[in-house]
Amino acid sequence: MREDFRHNMREGRERWESRWENRSKNSHIWTGIFILLIGLVALLRTTVPDFPNWVFTWQTFLVALGVFIGLKHNFRGFAWLVLILVGGAFLLRDFYPHLSIGKFIWPVVLMVIGAFIIFRPRKRCGPKEGSRMNATAGRHDSTTILDEEESWSQDDLIDVTAIFGGSKKNMLSKDFKGGDIVNIFGGTELNLSQADIKGRVELEITTIFGGTKLIVPANWEVKSEAVTIFGGLEDKRSIQPGDPTQEKILVLRGTVLFGGIEIKSF
Repeated sequence: MREDFRHNMREGRERWESRWENRSKNSHIWTGIFILLIGLVALLRTTVPDFPNWVFTWQTFLVALGVFIGLKHNFRGFAWLVLILVGGAFLLRDFYPHLSIGKFIWPVVLMVIGAFIIFRPRKRCGPKEGSRMNATAGRHDSTTILDEEESWSQDDLIDVTAIFGGSKKNMLSKDFKGGDIVNIFGGTELNLSQADIKGRVELEITTIFGGTKLIVPANWEVKSEAVTIFGGLEDKRSIQPGDPTQEKILVLRGTVLFGGIEIKSF
């Protein structure tokens, strides 16, 4: 009976993950719907005299943008939540001018950041369920707060968090499998020039008021599926033709808010 219960739970989780995966593949639909709704609201504001002014404000835009990013990225990370909280806080201030919420913003933001670091799901790579291998084996974990750090690692996975500080990581693995990078008022430099990948590898990057510098071999293909808001992504490499028989694709996911991603090669 216990095995049947585990089997049903496993099937339910696989269906849920498949549903979200299909939704993420149709992310262009969410983008189109978001732009369509903005146009519809602008049209209503022009044609309807009594249309509420607060609907077409930057505060409402932040809330809508947060919902959009959450839906598009399956509510991974926490950039979408920050946008909703900031936009919602300023909306409340407009509706209730006598309500002093400014003193609550930073404590709430810090609490959200702390909760995210504690509870955020780690990228799962390697053996799937049923394997006895330790899921955290070969993972390089690092958290830097109000400090600068540089290190070398031969691990296959990376998990870096930089808050009000900087982190430099030099990966030597010949089977790099990706990982997670979180920058909050900080930056991370990830050197992959001496590493290697096999096939398609995903790197999740969440940056709030910070930056990420990636140093990758020129023959790697880099695809960006990250959302950048008041930021950008710049590939400064001199692209060289790669070996068509050896596919090496680094996919960048995540959210960049008031920050940037820079890609270079030696």
